[in-house]
Amino acid sequence: SGELAKKAWKLWQSNRMGTRSGEIHKEAVKKGDAYLIVWVDPNKKVTMYPQKAESCTVSYDEEIPGKILWAAKTWKTPDKRTRINMYYPDRTERYITIKKQETGVPDLKQLKEFDEDGIGASIPNPYDIVPVFHFANNSNIGTPGQSELKSAINVQDALNKSVLDMLVAMEFASFKQRWAAGIEIEYDENGEPIPPFKGGIDRLWTTDSSEVKFGEFSTADLEQFLKVKADFRIDMACVTGTPLYYFMLTSGEMPSGESLKKSETRFINKVDDRQESFGQVWDDAMAFALLMDGEPAGIQLFTDWQDSAPSSEKEKLENIVIKQEIGISDEQALIEAGYGEADIAKMIKQNKTKATEKITDFNAGIE
Repeated sequence: SGELAKKAWKLWQSNRMGTRSGEIHKEAVKKGDAYLIVWVDPNKKVTMYPQKAESCTVSYDEEIPGKILWAAKTWKTPDKRTRINMYYPDRTERYITIKKQETGVPDLKQLKEFDEDGIGASIPNPYDIVPVFHFANNSNIGTPGQSELKSAINVQDALNKSVLDMLVAMEFASFKQRWAAGIEIEYDENGEPIPPFKGGIDRLWTTDSSEVKFGEFSTADLEQFLKVKADFRIDMACVTGTPLYYFMLTSGEMPSGESLKKSETRFINKVDDRQESFGQVWDDAMAFALLMDGEPAGIQLFTDWQDSAPSSEKEKLENIVIKQEIGISDEQALIEAGYGEADIAKMIKQNKTKATEKITDFNAGIE
């Protein structure tokens, strides 16, 4: 209903989820997982708390795929003790370590119930739902997600190596190595050869002997390094599904029209898949938030995403014109163009008036 939608939007806005949802999505695609805890703050206000991937974990029901049996969150307190919260459908249990520990895995034998804030070591959950929601990126059933960076790391390491090699080559090639032949070499008291010349941009090599020859070694071909760098960019585009022109914006003209759509197909499909996956979690999270805010259980919500491949205004209008040619009405065309009912009625009336005037002028012989 409209009122329910307004209430959901108010909850979303009051929790600044326009920003926080982006942080959750970024965490999920970067690390594979992200989490959201929905509960009430000390003022009894329904609050959504985004969580880092490394601080939380969940356990799924083997019998009912997608159902979370329990969840856990762990973090360090300012005094270097470890807090652990266990979330169950009917309660939340809170623990803390007795001793301080700078690093390493906490000793679970040192855990005790936590009630230092007076809220209680066990908090009842009357909603029969674990209040932790798991955003798993590209995961299988009941498994952790996979980072989008996983397939790119090896290629990126190789690309970094090629760039470093190029920088080293540039360093050595910036000052050409020169040689001299036909010179009698002198030796020091230790038997080591004494260089007859010292290189430098302010130094000139001269000799009285007509037998002496000078030359220089050829420079390194840095173009080969640039080709290798470009090849690794192509590999990166292949393994990540990212359009190649994202990595090579300065190498030529941007693709346009159908070529642009074809190059983005795999990337857009991946975005659509993530929207579908994350959207279901957002549906459950917002339904739970509304349940805590007094709405009945069993509410069905659907996440409304922006189009992952939006068309330009010109493309939209061209598509509408094509649809008119195959038979849709003028009224439907105006609806798809985004006009409201009042504007459509006014335009249809004006068009009918113009058509009537043309017929009248034609019958009267007026051109």
